[in-house]
Parts: sequence; structure tokens; C-alpha cells
Amino acid sequence: MTSPLRLARAAAFTAVCLGLGMVAHLFSGGVVAPGALALGLPAVFAAALPLSGRERTLRAILPLLAALQVALHVLFALSSPSSSASHVLAGHAMAGHAHAGPGFGMLVGHGWAVVLTALWLARGEAALWALLRRLAVRLTRIAADPAPPVFTPPASPHPDEPRLPRSFAPRHCVTRRGPPRLLQPSV
Repeated sequence: MTSPLRLARAAAFTAVCLGLGMVAHLFSGGVVAPGALALGLPAVFAAALPLSGRERTLRAILPLLAALQVALHVLFALSSPSSSASHVLAGHAMAGHAHAGPGFGMLVGHGWAVVLTALWLARGEAALWALLRRLAVRLTRIAADPAPPVFTPPASPHPDEPRLPRSFAPRHCVTRRGPPRLLQPSV
């Protein structure tokens, strides 16, 4: 059975990966069909779930994110209503040769987006696991000492002696009112 933490981590990766792919495809002038999203969502989730069992570093996140971005780009391009499979594949093959400027710019843009997103996910992954380690230490300490000390108010030295009334103002507050003494008029 898969733990809720693994499901949540895989879902977060899926949302970031699918969102990045969709936004990048739309910014480059492409069209994202709802059917492509419906196919891409379970595919990315299925790729992320087996890897969500333990902490992943940038070395594991970057290649997975890059491969999934390429797969999503091809899926979105193939599902575009104005393109056929041969046209899309020929266009991608030609982008590196005949149209070096836009093809190279798109590759660099996607590359930067993948690297920055992978760095962001790796930092989030490190923060999550650091938090879980701290929580485990805290719970271990609580389990080792199950009876925390009970607070007992200090007893007065003499029970017959009346207590002095406390000021309503806290001890650390400054309760002076009025102008400073140097500026007060002398009468």
C-alpha cells in the first residue's frame, strides 16, 4: 500500500511537471488539447510514484523532469488539431537544421525552465526531508520521556501571610505617562 506522503509527493511533482510543460507549450505558440492533459496526467504520475519512496536529489530529479518534459512536448504537439504525426516529427527534425535560430532558442528556454524547476523541486525535497527528520527526533524524545513534568505554582512561604496585589501592567512594560521630567514646567 502506498503511503499518503508518497502520493502527495508524486502529485506535487506531477502538478509541477505538467504545469511547466503546458505553460511552456502555450508560450511557444502551441495548443494543448484537453485529451493530451488527460493522457499526460496519469503518465507523469505513474513515472513519479515509484521514485517518491525516499529523498531524491537534483541528480535524480533533473533527468526525470527533462525526459518527461520532452515526452509531454511530443504528446502536446501530436494532439494538436492542426498537425499530423509526420508533420510534427518532421518539424522537430528540421528545427535543428534549417531553422537553427528559433529551434535553438526554444531548446535553451526549455532547458533553463527544466533546470530551474528541478533546482526548485530539489530544494523543496531537501526541506521536506529535513522537516521529517526533525519531527522524527522530536517524536522519539517524546516517546522516551512519556511523563512530562507537571507545572506546580510556587507556594507562598507562609500560608497565613496575605499576598501582595500584583500590578495590572506586565513587569517588562514601561508604564510612565506624561512628558519627560526635563520638559515639565516648574511651578
